Amino acid sequence: MTDPNAIQPSELDQLPDRDPEETAEWQASLDAVATAAGPHRAAYLMRRTLERAEGAGIALPKLLETDYVNSIPTAAEPDVPGDEAMEQRITAWNRWNAAAMVTRGSKYGVGGHIATFASAAWLYETGFNHFFKGKEADGSGDQLYIQGHASPGIYARAFLDGRLNEEQLDNFRRESGGNGLPSYPHPRRLPWLWEFPTVSMGLGPLSAIYQARFNRYLTARGIKDTSASHVWAFLGDGEMDEPESTAALALAAREELDNLTFVINCNLQRLDGPVRANFKIVQELEAQFRGAGWNVVKSLWGTAWDELFQLDTTGALVRRLRQVPDAQIQTYQTRDAAYIRQDFFGADPALAEMAKLLSDDKILECFHLSRGGHEARKVYAAYKAAVEHKGAPTVILAQTVKGHTLGEGFASKNANHQMKKLTVDEFKNMRDLLGLPIKDSDFVDGVVPYGHPGADSPEVRYLQERRAALGGPAPARRVHPVAPLPAPAEKAFASFDKGSGSQNVATTMAFVRLVKDLVRDKETGKRWVPIVPDEARTFGMESLFPSLGIYSPKGQTYEPVDRDQLMYYKEAQNGQILNEGITEAGSMADFIAASTSYATHGETMIPFYIFYSMFGWQRTADQMWQLGDQLGRGFLVGATAGRTTLTGEGLQHADGHSPVIAATNPAALTYDPAFAYEVAAIVKEGLRRMYGEAAPGEDQNVFYYLTVYNEPLPQPAKPSVDGIDEGIVKGLYRFNTAESAGITPAANAPRIQLLGSGTAIHWALKAQQLLAEEWGVAADVWSATSWSELRRDALEADEALLRGEERVPFVRQALQGTEGPVLAVSDYMRQVPDQIAQWVEQDWSSLGADGFGLSDTREAARRHFGVDAESIVVAALAQLARRGEVKATAVKEARAKYGL
Repeated sequence: MTDPNAIQPSELDQLPDRDPEETAEWQASLDAVATAAGPHRAAYLMRRTLERAEGAGIALPKLLETDYVNSIPTAAEPDVPGDEAMEQRITAWNRWNAAAMVTRGSKYGVGGHIATFASAAWLYETGFNHFFKGKEADGSGDQLYIQGHASPGIYARAFLDGRLNEEQLDNFRRESGGNGLPSYPHPRRLPWLWEFPTVSMGLGPLSAIYQARFNRYLTARGIKDTSASHVWAFLGDGEMDEPESTAALALAAREELDNLTFVINCNLQRLDGPVRANFKIVQELEAQFRGAGWNVVKSLWGTAWDELFQLDTTGALVRRLRQVPDAQIQTYQTRDAAYIRQDFFGADPALAEMAKLLSDDKILECFHLSRGGHEARKVYAAYKAAVEHKGAPTVILAQTVKGHTLGEGFASKNANHQMKKLTVDEFKNMRDLLGLPIKDSDFVDGVVPYGHPGADSPEVRYLQERRAALGGPAPARRVHPVAPLPAPAEKAFASFDKGSGSQNVATTMAFVRLVKDLVRDKETGKRWVPIVPDEARTFGMESLFPSLGIYSPKGQTYEPVDRDQLMYYKEAQNGQILNEGITEAGSMADFIAASTSYATHGETMIPFYIFYSMFGWQRTADQMWQLGDQLGRGFLVGATAGRTTLTGEGLQHADGHSPVIAATNPAALTYDPAFAYEVAAIVKEGLRRMYGEAAPGEDQNVFYYLTVYNEPLPQPAKPSVDGIDEGIVKGLYRFNTAESAGITPAANAPRIQLLGSGTAIHWALKAQQLLAEEWGVAADVWSATSWSELRRDALEADEALLRGEERVPFVRQALQGTEGPVLAVSDYMRQVPDQIAQWVEQDWSSLGADGFGLSDTREAARRHFGVDAESIVVAALAQLARRGEVKATAVKEARAKYGL
């Protein structure tokens, strides 16, 4: 009788069985093995068969998990070139100084982490001695994403190398004196050493993938041959919980990024305890990466385990290792041999017999010390396999012990991430374990000494010789002397000065038109990197598809469905556009890689990333901070910006706050241009500041955030106003006066200054007419291109005043002598214009779109938020009424007249 719950063949494969008899024989063979030798033997044979099929290229589903053993058998491990004993001594010095640095700093209460580097020391040392290429060969070298909490070990190695001194180590996490070291990899704080900020967990792995991809992009486009560069990302197994850590695994496999290696330090612990207490994080990660298409190399057990595996003739040891959850592995690290004999070996009769052949010392050596990530031979074998593997990225899962060599008080303890120091006795025990020539008398007044074998010692000479052979120091950040990019032809910008005439144009479209002209520039056009998250058609950028092409490492292997159309979808191996699909995080990672190419590769690129403004800073502000920390340059463009310009989309698409978030980032220059000529002027200035000749004292390591709107409106010609270019860049200029707008106010008519940004200036212009025609009020209209730049300038003026320097903020200079109060309005929450209120001498009031967005027409939404022209009129009258310049009844009359 057929089992109704059994999986039927048709559920596995819809192909007809051409030889049912042969199929039955295979199935019977499997049944016979299971009956005669047990299900474990049957499972073993099936796994080996699947592995053979995969190796032979037979199309079968991949085996997502392998046994909980090393991927590379001991017999297949290559010899480690160089002097292993010397590398052991170098690693010992680095371990010591990393722990000493954090311990000595603990008296200041500044924190620090000891246990992470202690577990990962060999993962770094093996790379530095044999794999990581420096920048003194081709200027690019390898890109190293260092695990943030391991930074003390990197500083310790730089100290041994002579790149840091004792004073700097003693100022770890104390930077204000000018000779300190930042807590984590921070390029902005230590720009000659660190390339990539990584301690905001999850962003490192995501950025590493897109950096590897961008390297290929540069090569494909003929900008620079980066084929010798390899990207290494050092990660924690706990860090892999972050969604960003695994968000782009499929991209890396799909594009065959074999120039990328993840090294995951699987010490089985995160900040508070085990990563997977009741499960196995290594097996989980293996399945996840294999399923995504990565090559997986596991380095779990050290050479002390070789004897145990040789004794495992029944597979009982391998089965038991698969069964034991991670938290129990951690417990074995802290227990004696008797406990391990009973709990681990006692679970299976075959293991119990095996344990009789093992001494207590052997058991403790295996379970306390011997891990694949702690042995140069195991790590070297894994790294060599990674760099030699072709066609897919590699992840190395290296098992270690958190707190290794720091003593029983640290190793595998749940609290060790928060433990900041060792006692003197613990340091002496560590010294003896590592075999370092440090005397008891070197501990003066209980202070642990730094250790150094001498600048001309064999250890230092060996270290420096290895680095010289690999292309110089690492990690290292280099900004190569690169000539400033020539300014594009003035024609591209000047064409916007005449306005759009009778045609209505959105500033989103104006920006796209400007970029289309700029990418044609013979000198700089190829350096533009357009980045779009699958919204090019929304922003009117589809016209760039056939002319620039969308980057694809495979080119276009199909005939596009719209090939007969002028603006067809064109992919190309040398395509210029990065169309990332629906991933703002991936697009930002692209932007970061491109924006820092001037340092990473010595090639200046000009990225612009255009996105729904609501889905930029709100979703990926952490990456914008990473961008600033990494000293990136380029243009972020928040399109369909503002709370009311995008009709019908509603709350989740209605951005009323991105300039507020952007204002918190010191590297972001935020602009909300109202007109096309302003967009052109801002981009022109951005190109000069970031890529041209820098003015004295000017920081080029900034990026621009422009908000542009999708509402088609008349684009006026650029007014002939003195200082307009300076005003556009600094954030404020008078667009017109009542008189220049064709209004003839009565003698002694009340006057008000209307400040508007972005699309709001059009409501202010309409309000200007209504105030004059219906209420006898003269209004001047100002374009506030950047509230945040006005604030930044004012803050700098305040700081100058504290230094005894007299300086007037630009906003105060611009408004000096104007009549009447000031009313500011924007399509954002009132907090945006209110940034400058304290520096405005006139009476101040503001309007904005506070609260949640809603679905409706633009007109209805603006009336809802009280920012339309009629609402501006009522607010202006109310402000003037408080000053006694109009009758109080006028406000009530206006409300009734406009139905407010």
